[in-house]
Amino acid sequence: MQRRDALKLLFAGAVLPTLPAEALAVLREAHPAQGYTLRTLNPHQNATVVVMTDLIIPETSTPGAKAVRVNEFMDLILTDWATEEERAKFLAGLADVDKQSNELFGKDFVNASPAQQTALLRSIDDAAMAERGGMPRMGNPVLVHDTQMQGAFWPVFKGMTLHGYYTSEIGYTQELKLEIIPGEQHGCAPVNPELMKS
Repeated sequence: MQRRDALKLLFAGAVLPTLPAEALAVLREAHPAQGYTLRTLNPHQNATVVVMTDLIIPETSTPGAKAVRVNEFMDLILTDWATEEERAKFLAGLADVDKQSNELFGKDFVNASPAQQTALLRSIDDAAMAERGGMPRMGNPVLVHDTQMQGAFWPVFKGMTLHGYYTSEIGYTQELKLEIIPGEQHGCAPVNPELMKS
């Protein structure tokens, strides 16, 4: 399976429990090892991504996006899997978040208060929903076309956040309570002799 094919599956939505072992292995590769060095995001962009993803998936009874290092997952996707155009559009979207924050609060997003950050992300989310007519996206065009990172910044960012989190070991096992390696299956069971008499 090619990485772009795995990325299509990654952005396909609620397929995680049914992915074949090969696809899960490729998606696990998308999660950087400890000590990963950022290659696309600069320190400011990375700090912005960390705050934004942690507001989308905060720590509750399970670790949040920050603990899972979703920012590093995004950096890896942007560096190794995204096209130059997709990468540029993503980075421009991050810059626009700062622009909006500066217009509203007179400071970059990471320097705004948590209440201001939350308000701005809700505003961005509301605008994205209004643009789609308030309806969630239906169907699964990403399986047909290689468009998983195309479109408006916010839906792409949210999709990457969710998939980065839920394909991580913590998201998959602690939040979804799924097994990465299923338990053993006993396909051959002893036959009941009573059933054989007929």
